[in-house]
Amino acid sequence: MSRLLIILGLILVVVGMLWPWLAKLGLGRLPGDIVIERENFRFYFPITTSILISLLLSLLFWLFRR
Repeated sequence: MSRLLIILGLILVVVGMLWPWLAKLGLGRLPGDIVIERENFRFYFPITTSILISLLLSLLFWLFRR
C-alpha cells in the first residue's frame, strides 16, 4: 500500500510540474464539457474531460498490473 501511495504522489508531482503545458492541450475545454455562464454565475461540468482522463488512467493501471 505504501508503494502505491508513493507512486501516486510522484505522479501528482509530475502532473503539477507539467500543468502549464498540459493546459495548452485544451483539457477542460473539449466538446461535451458543459459550461453555463450567466450574469453573476458560472457552472462548469467537464464530463468529456473526466471520461478521457478516466480512460487514460484505466489503461495505465491495466498496463502496470500486467
